[in-house]
Amino acid sequence: MKKLIWLTIITLCCLNYANAQQKENLIEELLKSKPELFNIILNDSTKHEVQIVYTQIDRDKNNKPSFTTYTYNVDRNRYFFPASTVKLPLSLLSLEKINNLNIKGLTKETPLKIDSASRKQIAVSTDTSAVNSLPSIGQYIKKILLVSDNDGYNRLYEFLGQQYINETLKQKGFNDVRILTRYIVGDDTITARYTNPIQFYNEKKIVYSQPQIYNETDYFKGLKPIMRGIGYMNSKDSIIYKPFNFGLKNCYPLEEQQKLLRTLMFPETVPSSQRFNLTNDDYNFLYKYMSMLPAESKHPDYSNAKEYKPSIVKFLMFGDKTDNIPANIRIFNKIGDSYGYLIDNAYIVDFDKKVEFMLSAVVFSNADGIFNDSKYEYETICYPFMGNLGRLIYDYEVNRTKKQLPDLSKFKFDYKK
Repeated sequence: MKKLIWLTIITLCCLNYANAQQKENLIEELLKSKPELFNIILNDSTKHEVQIVYTQIDRDKNNKPSFTTYTYNVDRNRYFFPASTVKLPLSLLSLEKINNLNIKGLTKETPLKIDSASRKQIAVSTDTSAVNSLPSIGQYIKKILLVSDNDGYNRLYEFLGQQYINETLKQKGFNDVRILTRYIVGDDTITARYTNPIQFYNEKKIVYSQPQIYNETDYFKGLKPIMRGIGYMNSKDSIIYKPFNFGLKNCYPLEEQQKLLRTLMFPETVPSSQRFNLTNDDYNFLYKYMSMLPAESKHPDYSNAKEYKPSIVKFLMFGDKTDNIPANIRIFNKIGDSYGYLIDNAYIVDFDKKVEFMLSAVVFSNADGIFNDSKYEYETICYPFMGNLGRLIYDYEVNRTKKQLPDLSKFKFDYKK
């Protein structure tokens, strides 16, 4: 009897190992099938720090989705700079916070004023990109999703506060995420813990007032150095020949990124404790602006085709292209690019061919090993890799047999409204 039990355990272990190998090998096999496109990556994937998470979606007769995830070179302990990908969780948290406050007259469209009370804080009372020229949480989220606006991200960070962001994400099970600083303003370990006073108002009546918030918990304390490269450019445009330290910067592993994307796109498929408190209107708002192209937006206006090409925030499938994206394909995603890292976290659909899948990837290029010098091989390495990878998986999905074709009407929007 004991022998039978041990044989069963060994068999199960072997099956689990084989399944894990299959999940690792599928992507590698697909990459190897196109050596002319991917050999530069396959020959030195460590140098380019490639990680890929690909999730197949299958539907039953009731359109209920099930998921099968494959990975390539994924390691949540291998750091990459997440850049603008952290803006998506802050967008969800901001909408959720408004709903949780449950104050009459407070919505994502409510105008706001942001004051300054500490170092590195910048006051704001107007936003010329809005139809009424007034700032709002909704307008900041639009700009984040359409063109990855940094100021919009900073304003959401200031509305939420450092402690609220990190504690709430951990409560939802996103344990390896840390979002500690704003972008562009030059936050240090002190200024990042302070967030501006904010007032929401309708006409002259204050709807909600939030004082300056200070995070008494020092999240920077105890963080270990993460040293990369051979040098970096300082604020005086001089090269310091010492490795660059990413240890105090934001962290958002690729698996966590796709986990959050699934939570957003398919909330009914994750535990209730992981979901965000969003209304149907919130979901439709997020889906619409995640998938909208810059030129389709009126307020904010991104009609300058030279500055805002269709693929500006659609790296997978189209990052290396300048022509229009076919109308039957929509990409619900959030990208990031900084310090040589290029990231995309996407749910991709083709309404005509009934294709849907999730794909998340990161690639790195910095041949000279110097950070902050703006010399990264985005055009020659990163954009082509992302475009080719997206098209590779898309073509595989087009030909993949499915028992039931999906009803994707939930994700169709009129972008002219």
